[in-house]
Amino acid sequence: MNSKKTDARLETPCDEKTLSMCVLASGSKGNAIYISDGATSVLIDAGLSGIEIERRMKSRGLSPDAIDAILVSHEHSDHIRGVGVLSRRFDLPVYITRKTEQATGSALGKLQDSRIHHFECGSDFQISTLGFRAFPISHDAGDPAGFTVRKNGTKIGIATDLGIVTNVVKAHLRDCDALVLEANHDPEMLINGPYPWPLKQRIKGRTGHISNEESKALLQEIKHENLSHVILAHLSETNNTPEKVLSTVGLGMNGCKARVSVATQDVCGDLLHLR
Repeated sequence: MNSKKTDARLETPCDEKTLSMCVLASGSKGNAIYISDGATSVLIDAGLSGIEIERRMKSRGLSPDAIDAILVSHEHSDHIRGVGVLSRRFDLPVYITRKTEQATGSALGKLQDSRIHHFECGSDFQISTLGFRAFPISHDAGDPAGFTVRKNGTKIGIATDLGIVTNVVKAHLRDCDALVLEANHDPEMLINGPYPWPLKQRIKGRTGHISNEESKALLQEIKHENLSHVILAHLSETNNTPEKVLSTVGLGMNGCKARVSVATQDVCGDLLHLR
């Protein structure tokens, strides 16, 4: 680890007993999530331009120089747009499945072989001090993955592109202290909205995106007393609103003290610290 990264990390407001998380962007125009334990900092997806990701990190007091790796969920452009640029600019390893790497085509640009690290869905792996588990999800991509992140007994679950909620998804998202969970559309808005019918079918289908109601049902099943944060993500700007998703999902959170919030496309989320 070079001195530049060591010095930059001292600026990150986190200690090694804490997991911190910030949704930098979420939606069809770009997705990126920052996670750190104070010693290791990782981006899960980088679907904005490199410059915009740097700008959003700096707006939360985070140093782009302190990033240690980028983890890719799948190959859609709203998840990989800035991956290659950031990897080359900051000499970052990219963690990706072989099928997803193949599906990206030329979108990542030229990356050194030594910077590519492959993982498999269903596997556990470490990125320095952070423990990850990748699990398969139902989405129209080559080898899409959701993730859990663990450190010192704290667990974060991330699943933002779900066509259906499988038993595998439920199993991995149980017992999380924080969740970043898709709530893409309101079904009535989608059906009555301006999208062409084939696109509506794709969104509603088994490899598309889950609705507010489906997100609510999942949370009703997996919520527990130690769940502290639920961030509802990948909202459609055309077929959903923060008000609709909060009113729908909130009904399923009775008896749970978790803070429920909405990640947006244009505004960086709060930097959350989990213990």
